[in-house]
Amino acid sequence: MSTASLLLTIALLWFATAVAPGPNFIATIRIALLHGRVTGMRTAVGIACGTSLWGLAGFFGVNALFTLAPWLHLALKLGGSAYLILLGVNYLAGSFRSEPIPLARPRAMSTRSAVLFGMVTSLANPQTALSVTSLFAATLPPQPSIVLGISAALAMTVVSVAWYSLVACALTVRRAALAFCRVRHWIDRIAGLAFLGFGTRLALER
Repeated sequence: MSTASLLLTIALLWFATAVAPGPNFIATIRIALLHGRVTGMRTAVGIACGTSLWGLAGFFGVNALFTLAPWLHLALKLGGSAYLILLGVNYLAGSFRSEPIPLARPRAMSTRSAVLFGMVTSLANPQTALSVTSLFAATLPPQPSIVLGISAALAMTVVSVAWYSLVACALTVRRAALAFCRVRHWIDRIAGLAFLGFGTRLALER
């Protein structure tokens, strides 16, 4: 298989992973609808940064590191689950507060905060690294070059930023934004329950 075909295969497989509803997807939707399209796209950049880091970690053998130091995997897993559960609690608590949001003036959120939020959300699930490792094991040759590994991580990063930016743009058209203003509290409750579920499942996984 040529390098281009290999990278295309990795990109398609990662796209299939990215489109499945998960913490990154829910975070992008909520931030975009609450803070606007541009902030949603900045969050997508942060998520892509997290994808890039997990991709490089997967290529350079983070799975072997987890095997040699299982306490590290446990620490990352518990830390990630605590972060997701905290997000869920905050979203649920906020959903019961009456805060009207003017459609024309979404809440301000700095570029740094949006990117950092996306990256931390992406990094909060160490199981992603294991998924990356499995993907690379199934697609890369036995002794891939460093250039190929970095290119694979870059392909995954491009897929992530493109997909989550598309989500942020598609869900912030005026009709979607108007609908969000009407059901915002229910969306926060659903997002809160989803994050609680993701965090709890991550903490209980072996």
